[in-house]
Amino acid sequence: MKKLVLALAAAAVFSGSALAADLPARTYSKAPVMPEPVANWTGFYLFGGFGGGLWAADTYTLNPATGNCILCAHQTQGGGGWYGTVGGGYDWQFSGPWVAGVFGDGQFGSLSGTIQDQGPFFAGREKLKDTWAVGIRAGYLVAPNVLSYVNGGYTGSNWSATSMINTGNLAATGFGTPSFNRNGWFFGGGVENNLNIFGITAPGLFMKTEYRAAYFDGIDLADTSGATAVASIHFKPLVQTISTSLVYRFNWSGPVVAKY
Repeated sequence: MKKLVLALAAAAVFSGSALAADLPARTYSKAPVMPEPVANWTGFYLFGGFGGGLWAADTYTLNPATGNCILCAHQTQGGGGWYGTVGGGYDWQFSGPWVAGVFGDGQFGSLSGTIQDQGPFFAGREKLKDTWAVGIRAGYLVAPNVLSYVNGGYTGSNWSATSMINTGNLAATGFGTPSFNRNGWFFGGGVENNLNIFGITAPGLFMKTEYRAAYFDGIDLADTSGATAVASIHFKPLVQTISTSLVYRFNWSGPVVAKY
């Protein structure tokens, strides 16, 4: 009886092994490998948009003949408004996520405010009409299609002439200050992103939002009526702006999409 049981057990083991040997080998599929997202930010771009800004100017009044101050207390005059902007540039992408480039732009509008002659109590309407800037920027790709950057460079501005009124009775005085240009330096920063992140299929189309602060040289503006100068107004402006623009990048290639 024991011999019969042992024989049956051996036969079962042998047949099971033979059956397993006849079965095809099981294969396991691997999960798809996601390629590293890549983007090419090197190339030319153009942009256009709009924004708002404020200017504030440190002012005091001088004797136009001697240059000595008449009212030596410094006052801050200012204004604000809206503007449009256009420009272009070239970027280089290097060392993976780093981007650097050069650019130039112009801003056109009317940032209006008040300028005062503190001697005879006159005031006029001063307007920042347009500015231009050339500079460099450097940034880091926080995502393949999102660039965070800082910038800085040289800038110029064009300001209007004014017609002064008497601040007591609002009557015209016949006095005024001339138009003028001032140059200076700026710094700022912003974020630029491909519009595909909003579900818009727009290869090469980007949006950027940027803050900028521009510091311009001071100037002494003669408050005159004909050949008569009642005073000179020292005017040293700081202009702060924020803008949103559409950007078109000519050779943009975006992140690779994995295929299974």
